[in-house]
Amino acid sequence: MSTEEFHVMMVGAGYAMFGTPEGPWNIAKRAEQKLGERLIVDAVIEVVPGKAEEALKIKANGPHKNSYKNTVILPSVAEFKKLVDGGKAKQPRAIFVATPPTVRGATTPGKDLEIQLNKAFPDVAIFFEKPVATGQPWEESVGEALKVSEYLKQNHKAPISIGYVLRYLKIVQQVKKIIEENNLSVMATNARFVVAYELAIKTEWWNKDIMLGPIIEQATHICDLVRFLGGEINFDTISAHALEAHEKPGQLSKKNFDESVIPDELRIPRATTASWKYESGAVGIFLHSTALHGTDYEVQLEVYADGVSILDRSQVWRLEQVTDSFRFSFSIVLLCVSFIDRSHEHSSTTDEQNQLINQFCSLQNIFGTSKAPELHIRRPGSDEFEKIVTPGDDAYQTEMNHFIDAIEGGKEPEIFSDYEDAAKTYEMTWIIRNSAEERSKKVAEKATQKA
Repeated sequence: MSTEEFHVMMVGAGYAMFGTPEGPWNIAKRAEQKLGERLIVDAVIEVVPGKAEEALKIKANGPHKNSYKNTVILPSVAEFKKLVDGGKAKQPRAIFVATPPTVRGATTPGKDLEIQLNKAFPDVAIFFEKPVATGQPWEESVGEALKVSEYLKQNHKAPISIGYVLRYLKIVQQVKKIIEENNLSVMATNARFVVAYELAIKTEWWNKDIMLGPIIEQATHICDLVRFLGGEINFDTISAHALEAHEKPGQLSKKNFDESVIPDELRIPRATTASWKYESGAVGIFLHSTALHGTDYEVQLEVYADGVSILDRSQVWRLEQVTDSFRFSFSIVLLCVSFIDRSHEHSSTTDEQNQLINQFCSLQNIFGTSKAPELHIRRPGSDEFEKIVTPGDDAYQTEMNHFIDAIEGGKEPEIFSDYEDAAKTYEMTWIIRNSAEERSKKVAEKATQKA
C-alpha cells in the first residue's frame, strides 16, 4: 500500500462534495476513506467562498483535519493553476467536480469547465458528478455535451469518471456478469425511481426551468442503469406521459417550502412514465415519481432474459436495503440454466451448478450503511422467497475506490461510466422530458377546447 501523499483539487463546495441530510452523497468522505492520511486537499474552487469556509470549518474539527489544514479557497481553476505553476502548490493527482451542471457540459465560455480543466491539467484524472450538463434549448445542450465528450476523448490523457453510482452496486455487477457469461439477451426492463420529498427544500429543485426537472437531474441514475444492463436504446421509440403539478393527483401535502413562488408551468411533474424499445428489439418501461413521505426513496429495477430454450423456468433475485436516506430495491429476473436449482426434479443438479448457485447468492450486496442488505430468492417450483442477509455495500465508496485505483494501478481500476456514455444518458433524459411535456400540452389543449 502506497504511503505517498495524494494531492487533490475539489471544484464546488456544495452538498454533493461535502454531504447533505437529503442522501448519502459525499465525495470528500469517500476520498478520505479510500486515501486516509494520504489525502491532501490543496484547494477548493468555489465562487461562493462562505460555502467552502463552512465546509472546511467542519473538516478542521474532524478526524481527517490534517487533509485540509492547508486548503485554500479560490474562485477559479485558473487561480489554482497559477499556484501550481509558481511552485506554491503540488500538481494534483485527481480533481473532483461537484458544481451545478449548468456551468459545464459545453464549449461556450462560462459553461466550459471541462475544457478549462483539460487545458490546465491535461494529465490529471477527473471525477464529475452526474449529469454531465443541464441547459436549454435541449438540442443545443445535448449537442454541446457530445462535443465536450469528443474534445476530452481527443485531448485528455488521464481517466475520467462520471458519478453514475448504481453501476457500481455489487448486485448490478453480478447481473451484468450473468448476462455476459451466459450470453443472454435481455428481453425487457422495468425501472422505478420514487422520491421521498419532505427534505427536498431547495426551491430551485422544484423549478424545471432552473434544474430542468427530476428526470434530467435525478432519474438520470435509473435511466443510466437500464442502458447499462439493457443495452443501447432506440431514442426514436421513447414515449412518455406526466402527471403535472396542477392536476388533482399531483397535489402534495408534505412540502416544506413555498411552491407559490414558482409559476405553474415551471413546476416539476409529480410523476412521469416512459416506454421504449432497445436497439436489440427488447422493450423497457420506466416510472419516476415525487410521492413519498419520510426519508426513504424506493428504487427498483427488473431485468428479464431468456437464456436457454430447453428450460421454461425462472429464478428471481429481489434485494431491498434501507440506507440513511434511501431504500434501494432491486428485483432482477433472469432465465438462466446455469443458475437454476433443479433439485425438485427427478434429475439432480451437478456439483458445478450448485456451486454456481451458492456463489451467486453469496455475492449479492447493495447499500448497507444502516441495515444489512437482504437477498430474496424465489427458486423454481416454489412461490416462497428464501431470504439471505448479506454484508453492506456502499456503492459510492466502491465508485471512489475504482477511480483512485484507475489512477494508481490498483486492484479495481475499472471505470464503468465515461463521459461519452454519460452524454448519451443525458440525451435520453431530455427525450423523456420532451415527450411527456408534448403529451401534457396536447391534453391541456383538448381540455380547453371542450371547455
